[in-house]
Amino acid sequence: MRALWFCLLLLSPAIANAQNAVKVSCRFLCMDGTTPPEKLMILADKDAEISCEIPEDRLSPAMVCDVKGNTIRFVSPKDRKPAATATIPANTKSAILVFIDGAKTPDALPWRVYVIEDSDKNFPDGGAFVANFYNQDIRFVVGENKIMLRPAGSHGFGLPKQRDDFNMAPVVFEFQQEKNWITASESLLRFLPGMRYLIFAYVDGPSGRPRISTFQDVKAFTPPRAP
Repeated sequence: MRALWFCLLLLSPAIANAQNAVKVSCRFLCMDGTTPPEKLMILADKDAEISCEIPEDRLSPAMVCDVKGNTIRFVSPKDRKPAATATIPANTKSAILVFIDGAKTPDALPWRVYVIEDSDKNFPDGGAFVANFYNQDIRFVVGENKIMLRPAGSHGFGLPKQRDDFNMAPVVFEFQQEKNWITASESLLRFLPGMRYLIFAYVDGPSGRPRISTFQDVKAFTPPRAP
């Protein structure tokens, strides 16, 4: 019995490390209205560093990242100083990491990271995922969908049923300002199977005005599953 306990004590660190070493397929995006970093380095397994691009006009190609303790750590390639930390929910296989300017304080990291699980629940086929970065409520209409979101809220919905002959559906966003509602965006978007949208509501820094940022993506690419 003592020998068995001794073997378990020797194996426990290896088991813990194996449990903490998780592979997640990630895609990156810089929030509209900010200047993206040229590149960042991911602290990978065995102290390796992997370069990644953070585009501002599209989602990056998928790459497999090491997640330790539900965390991905990014450093600046020039001085190796911490640049951002992304917290990945447990059991996530694929994720979209959205980089946002960090707080302007001496102790804050340069970037905050908003993590979206890249799943059929968040991105039903032909639909969209909406996230509210605004400091008050928003409400929007997409086809037959009428939804209100609290600050920091998000919602994914599928292919709108109410589309015209060109597969276009109305998309209208309204922002709450105290007790009033103002229309920030009103347009038509094309919705097709295999296509999806990532839509953010936020406040533009220089102008202070509420804005909508829309990114189109093709879902048929099938993100690579991490081993």
